[in-house]
Amino acid sequence: MPSVPCVLVTNPIDPAGIALLETGAEVRRCPDAAPDTIRRMAVEADALVIRSRLPEDIFEAAPRVRAVTVHGTGTDLIPLASASEHGVMVANVPDGNAQSVAEHCLLGMMLLARNFRAIDAAIRSGPWDAARALAEPMVELGGKTLGLVGVGHIGSRLAKICAGGLGMRVLGNQRNLDRLPAGVAPAALEELLAQADFVVLTCPLTPQTHHLMNAARLAAMKRSAFLVNVGRGPVIDEDALVEALREGRIAGAMLDVYEHYRLEPGHPLFSLPNAVLTPHLAGSARESRANVARIAAQETLRMLDGLPPRNFVNAATIQTIRTTGNTGNNGNTQRRH
Repeated sequence: MPSVPCVLVTNPIDPAGIALLETGAEVRRCPDAAPDTIRRMAVEADALVIRSRLPEDIFEAAPRVRAVTVHGTGTDLIPLASASEHGVMVANVPDGNAQSVAEHCLLGMMLLARNFRAIDAAIRSGPWDAARALAEPMVELGGKTLGLVGVGHIGSRLAKICAGGLGMRVLGNQRNLDRLPAGVAPAALEELLAQADFVVLTCPLTPQTHHLMNAARLAAMKRSAFLVNVGRGPVIDEDALVEALREGRIAGAMLDVYEHYRLEPGHPLFSLPNAVLTPHLAGSARESRANVARIAAQETLRMLDGLPPRNFVNAATIQTIRTTGNTGNNGNTQRRH
């Protein structure tokens, strides 16, 4: 009888995904996502399901691993070049939480537009009329311009919500401007920043998008405009953003991701009244957690069966595919056809 493959889940996922994985594999869970913990437990794993960053040497440390599934979109969590070199298939789930993230973007836009954070704090700590006075800068979303930087699954859903439900004008910027969805007008980045009342970042982190929103591009936004980031933290130069918010060069920002992932105590963003902050949970609505977990489990089981995943992240760079019994560079691999 062939042995049952082992799947290591590095971070908690919805029980729906665990139940599906258990139909074809033994499931083990990391007690924490520390690099040393992942290295130690991955040694006996055939596949990984991850939600946090893998160590750079994971595929040397865990030569049995032949498949990795990102529970979400963040392929920057994986040393992709090393995965391809070692014959490890990588999949992600780009659309599983798009509705949740799009709704979170809308929430952030509304909180910023209605000066919610300041009003909520004022009514809890001071006179009623003082809180009401903070309504003065409030604006409606209807008729405003939304600028989307990255118009994939999340951006497309947000565009549909904002254009169809709120009557907003939507501009989009991405690498291929001729592939924007209906209702999103193409715009160069400089044009988008100059015109948008709300700039929403949903683009991936690449060498080209690292610090895309630097001091100069923040200065190119309207002083009345708001910035929302649910993509990747390092897309924004965080020091430059703190200065822009502190000096009122933009009206406010909602951030779900940060340059160094976690905000340490005393971070300057905490002291800014025009910053709305959440701890990387835009895609964590109950429905999306279950949906992403199920898709991640399906992709993992496909790869363990020797099939390419439906969303094959490193299909273009992997030359050989690691199979069962691999114990290093001389282990058992199969050539891609």
